[in-house]
Amino acid sequence: MKRYTGNLVIELEDQNTGTIETVSETNMVTNAVNDILGVNPMGVMYKAGGQYDDSLTWNQELLPICPNMIGGILLFPSSITEQADNLYLPSTNLPVAYASNDVNATANTKRGSMNLTESMKLSDGFKFVWEFTPSQGNGTIAAVGLTSKHGGANAYGSEVAVDSTLLQIKKVSLDDGDGFINDLFRCVTVDFENAKLYALCYASNTVTIKRYRIPVFDIGLNEKLDDSTLTLEDTTVLQCSTFHFYGSYTPYGIFMDGGDGYWYGFANQSNSSGSATVLWIKIRKSDYTFTEGQWTLSNATLMTMGSFKEGSSYPSGNRSAVVRNGYLYVPSYDKTGVYKINISNSTDVTLISLGFTSTMKCLGETGSCDCCMSIINDIIVAYDFEIDVNDNVIATFAGERCGNVSTPFFRYKEYVFAWGGAYLNQYRYTWILTPYLATICNLSQAVVKNADKTMKITYTLTEQTV
Repeated sequence: MKRYTGNLVIELEDQNTGTIETVSETNMVTNAVNDILGVNPMGVMYKAGGQYDDSLTWNQELLPICPNMIGGILLFPSSITEQADNLYLPSTNLPVAYASNDVNATANTKRGSMNLTESMKLSDGFKFVWEFTPSQGNGTIAAVGLTSKHGGANAYGSEVAVDSTLLQIKKVSLDDGDGFINDLFRCVTVDFENAKLYALCYASNTVTIKRYRIPVFDIGLNEKLDDSTLTLEDTTVLQCSTFHFYGSYTPYGIFMDGGDGYWYGFANQSNSSGSATVLWIKIRKSDYTFTEGQWTLSNATLMTMGSFKEGSSYPSGNRSAVVRNGYLYVPSYDKTGVYKINISNSTDVTLISLGFTSTMKCLGETGSCDCCMSIINDIIVAYDFEIDVNDNVIATFAGERCGNVSTPFFRYKEYVFAWGGAYLNQYRYTWILTPYLATICNLSQAVVKNADKTMKITYTLTEQTV
């Protein structure tokens, strides 16, 4: 068994006086690498589908561990709780600077460069050396963590390049011979520890909740790993009096897991003026009791929140709204802002200005499934912007981040899953969420990097057999 130890040295040199400020620290190592190599949710390590499956070649992308799986660095403005399972930080503590395992050839001023001459493999580990020019990586630095080379390239996204936050490692081609595709595409919750998948659907004034067993960490005698052998364990039908989806050919509405013990359903029709009408349902996950109703949101112009159309050949759906911490977030009709609506008090409505007109394109490839807004950890992500947990808008490079996703993102440790597809092609996608913390190193005293200083970081990681 391998045990890692790390030593950090930060050198800040004032370009006006030549004064060098030096900080030296030791670190703790998290479970990140052991998780990636040691857990195998839904058989992501195995080739379990047909000829159209797409799997990552781990060598060069993730192996050797240094400088790939551990090949980047993140610098944070606030300290970090030193726990082995503390893999991702809340968006109140996003990195002020980062770097990957190469030279930064972009205009991203948060990103530094690896010194490719001084960085090297050691007999018992790896020596990383990163450098930041006076214009790069400026801000208060209170903590440092090693991360993957992909996480160090753009962290959770930047304005200058398509982010590398999600690294696709698996795309399993699905066969709908057993009729599961529609329910997979409208999945709202995956309970990884208990191997349960929940799908919610609307039809004819009813909401149907289906609970499936899905192989995650164990597999039954008659199960496969391509989602073709799901076991339907329970079906519950709720009779609605107010809530319904709009439309006929394409039903307009959406279901979401609120992360608070409830599922939520919302339905609206886009409106360019006047007030918005929103139908809603709130379902307690523990016993399926529910309440429902209607909101009239004065002077709120909303995009359609979502839609889902069943299909014998392929389902089609759109997802353009999210729930976070008791609030519903919906893009404005003119795409210049996002409405934040208090689910418990619909008179509490705030329009968050983006500061520009978004394209509000889907996060991935365009097709029969379009996910235009979703959540990764506590960050709302869209095609060309993000919104942190304090509702600060972060403009990002407009580009595709994933495939044809129909569902929310479901995370287990470093692994992220979703289902979706385009027309006759249906998939289960698996990514690694790359800006994980492989190590945690809190500085004894925070330092300030500014435009008068260069910064050199030497981080030596060694291993011992125990």
